[in-house]
Amino acid sequence: MNNISTTEIVNRVWNYAHVLRDEGVGYGDYVEQLTYLIFLKMTAERVAGGQESESLATEQWTKLVKLDGSDLEKEYRHTLEILGEQKGTLGTIYRKAQNKIQDPAKLERLIDMINKESWSTLSIDVKGAIYEGLLQKGAESEKKGAGQYFTPRPIIEAIVDVMQPQPMQVIADPACGTGGFLTVAHDYITNNIDRPLSKKEARFLKHEAFRGNDISDSVARLCAMNLYLHGIGTDECPISTSDALAKEVGANKVDMVLANPPFGKKSSVTIISEKTGKIEKEKLTYEREDFWADSSNKQLNFVQHIGNMLKVDGKAAVVLPDNVLFEGGAGETIRKELLTRFNLHTILRLPTGIFYAQGVKANVLFFDAKPASKKAWTESVWVYDFRTNVHMTLKTKKLTRTDFDEFVDLFSASDIKKRISNWQEEEREEDGGPGPDGRWRQFSYDEIIARDKTNLDISWLKDDSLEDTENLQPPAVIASEIVELLTAALEEFKSVEEALADDDEEFIVVE
Repeated sequence: MNNISTTEIVNRVWNYAHVLRDEGVGYGDYVEQLTYLIFLKMTAERVAGGQESESLATEQWTKLVKLDGSDLEKEYRHTLEILGEQKGTLGTIYRKAQNKIQDPAKLERLIDMINKESWSTLSIDVKGAIYEGLLQKGAESEKKGAGQYFTPRPIIEAIVDVMQPQPMQVIADPACGTGGFLTVAHDYITNNIDRPLSKKEARFLKHEAFRGNDISDSVARLCAMNLYLHGIGTDECPISTSDALAKEVGANKVDMVLANPPFGKKSSVTIISEKTGKIEKEKLTYEREDFWADSSNKQLNFVQHIGNMLKVDGKAAVVLPDNVLFEGGAGETIRKELLTRFNLHTILRLPTGIFYAQGVKANVLFFDAKPASKKAWTESVWVYDFRTNVHMTLKTKKLTRTDFDEFVDLFSASDIKKRISNWQEEEREEDGGPGPDGRWRQFSYDEIIARDKTNLDISWLKDDSLEDTENLQPPAVIASEIVELLTAALEEFKSVEEALADDDEEFIVVE
């Protein structure tokens, strides 16, 4: 196994997914079942190599490799059940686990395939790369669900590169999905610090540096396994499973938050009126004393939650949909508080066509926590427009890390003079208008506050496709953009429909 590439290993393990797909096992379920079995095999190898003491996981793997037929299927179900009752990483990975492979012959074949490989002899980097390769294939194959928790790797890498996490910092993701931000931050600290880590720093990096949470048990177990394969955490799992928005943060604050909260609709619960017997919807609003405004919009609530997670001078980078930048009511209140309580210094407008969920328009907001002050901490906001005249697709023109090179170069706060120089040079071109790219602009606090509803959805570049009919994009790109626009429009119509329904229900008293 050591003599073949990571890609070959991923393809070898993934090929069997197609067989199970014919049996009704989805690609996401396949990755989940792989997680269960690979962890058991790795534990058995570590025990055999003297790296761990005998454990329940080892015992169960030994039983599974000896069985076949209905006895194997029965023992596998029993294994998942008893391991799910354990504490720490073991319990997180197997919590509420179920066997999705009902054909004992296929289960036996999968176990045999995993048992032939020697997983523990691989380096942490290779094991992590293999597993993340499987997660990405799962996301690509089940696009509908993947958009909720899988952030494109180039975005994560660019964000981590500009945030520059350091040893002894606590880094958190309250909507961690499969752990992309946490593993890339770990690798950054490991590979980009220009000196060896001390024993204290290495121990902290492994056991205390990272905190993650996800509301889904199935996603949390994928994340726990991903971190485990990157050498993060051991018996104590750094991943929790809960509704991150349900509880106040308290005193346990962090140095850095890197996150892409789920792009969901407004939260609501379905109830039955005792008076009318009719099915109705009720907004699910989180009423927290540490929130600046009550809202049923999940993304707005995550902005408040993340802000409260940060220590003074803590830093955050958060991927958020466009509605966070312009929505009125609570949205306006939250934006004003964000500009006042924090230094919201940078917004990166992301291109469309890069998420597995179609029609998503998103941005990255970068802000730093500050102590209480009567004066607003934000003096100006720099906006980098990487959306206008940028055409990306998931197949024909994929997003790469190098696409963010200019942004990463201009971001550094220590290079503020370069920011201003670049900006002024663009302003001078073509009668004072933006230059050929002109993607980098500074807007003062007073300019932003004066905008209607403190709107942060700022753009200034002309869309070439609206004026230059001679240099149209290839048909595949145009078709992809049409699909995205239509999908986005449908989502907007759904939001309007929900808002109208909510207005009607305000007059209904439910007891």
